[in-house]
Amino acid sequence: MPERCYSVVTDFEHYPRWASDIKSVQVLDRDGEGRATSVAFRAAAFGRSTSYTLAYDYASAPEKLSWVQSAGDITTRLDGTYVFVPVGEDETEVVYHLVAELRVPIPGFVKRRAEGRIMGTALRNLRDRVESGA
Repeated sequence: MPERCYSVVTDFEHYPRWASDIKSVQVLDRDGEGRATSVAFRAAAFGRSTSYTLAYDYASAPEKLSWVQSAGDITTRLDGTYVFVPVGEDETEVVYHLVAELRVPIPGFVKRRAEGRIMGTALRNLRDRVESGA
């Protein structure tokens, strides 16, 4: 099942079909193995549309997928990691780390709430997509 989770999170072109906040995705660059290394996203955030580009690191794939933001309109940092840990025969624990920094300072509790919402939504959407078998 970790392989299935990894496959879903690296199928960037299909994010708009299952990731509720993602409106569009464009793969800008791929490595020699065909994996997306630079991906531009347009997403709903804070009641508006935001655009950002992430650079992906496959050094620990497929157990781990990491990224750093290379461009963003309202964020200066949107760096994260998915870690896929097998649990039992057919289950996977997904650990999601995210560091988000906005161009405009906001109170810490608002930032933590936003990060929690982003991570919670992403994990629910990922679980639903993986379990649907789509």
